[in-house]
This record gives sequence, C-alpha cells and structure tokens, in this order.
Amino acid sequence: MMHLIEANWVAFALALLIGLAVAWWLFGRASTTPKRDRRPDVLDEGAPPAQRNQALIDAPPAAQIVPPAFGGIMGGIAEAIAIGAQDVVEEAAAAAAAEAAPAPAAGDDLSKIKGLGPKLQALLPTLGISTYAQIAALTEADLADLDTRLGAFAGRPKRDNWIDQARHLAAGDIAGFEAQFGKL
Repeated sequence: MMHLIEANWVAFALALLIGLAVAWWLFGRASTTPKRDRRPDVLDEGAPPAQRNQALIDAPPAAQIVPPAFGGIMGGIAEAIAIGAQDVVEEAAAAAAAEAAPAPAAGDDLSKIKGLGPKLQALLPTLGISTYAQIAALTEADLADLDTRLGAFAGRPKRDNWIDQARHLAAGDIAGFEAQFGKL
C-alpha cells in the first residue's frame, strides 16, 4: 500500500487541494448575505394590516369594553368576571385618590410628628385620624387595632412614640416637644 501512495502522491495532493478549495468556496458563500438597500416597512404589507393596527389604537381601553350577554352558566361567569374587573378598577382608582388626597383642612399638620411620612399622612385620615388630640388619646388597645390597619407601617406609632409627640403638640408645648424629640 505504501508503494501506491508513493507512486500517486501528486494525485492525492491535487485531490486534497481541490477538496479544500471547494469547501472554502461553499463556506465563503454561505456566510455572506446580500445587503438590502432599504428596510421593510409595515406599509409594505398593504393597507389591511395598517387599518387593523389603527383600529387597535382607536379602540376603547379594556376597562370600558362591555362583555357580550351570554345565557345560562356562561352568562353568570361572564357577568362575574365583568363585575370583578369593575371592582378592581374602582379599588385602584380609590387607592390612587387616597394617595393623592392631602390631609383634610380641619385636621392638624401631622407632618410635625417624627416618623409620620407622606404615605402615613395620607393613610391616617382614611382611618379617621386627623388631629394631634386623636393620636394623643390612643390607648394600647387602639394602638394594636391601628397596627393591624397600617399594613407595612405596623409598629411605627409605638416605635416612634407618636402618642407622646402628639400630647406635646396638642397642648401647644413646642419647647417640651423640641427638648424631647428635637427641632420641629
């Protein structure tokens, strides 16, 4: 076998070179992609897709869409879904209004109490607390009940000593407040 390779080594080398050249040509053509002069546009697809897109843009929000009336079991399910969606929308609107609503004019400026930030200032009037006297009059049972309604802010009234701060502010004792809790 060795003498066969020695006699035909030129043919083997030539076949190898031709194979490499063909492989290079095939792989070289596969990696090049033709360049486009311009990018396709949605309007290239024709008028119907553009009209469909415009109809989606002009459609009312999903909260305003009234579900079709169904009969039987499906009617009850569709009605329950519609009522649930309406409740969710109303709750979200009420929560946004509660966050944006400032403290009532009749109440005290609760921002003077240290540890009572803007979110709590908006939350307390919804819980019926808007004056220093109301905070000063809270008992331990009232504090426990308030903690259950404060959510993520539970424990803040006791930890930040709201009752003592409110007593000083309700009495108009600014000097006593500043001596114990710092400048207003």
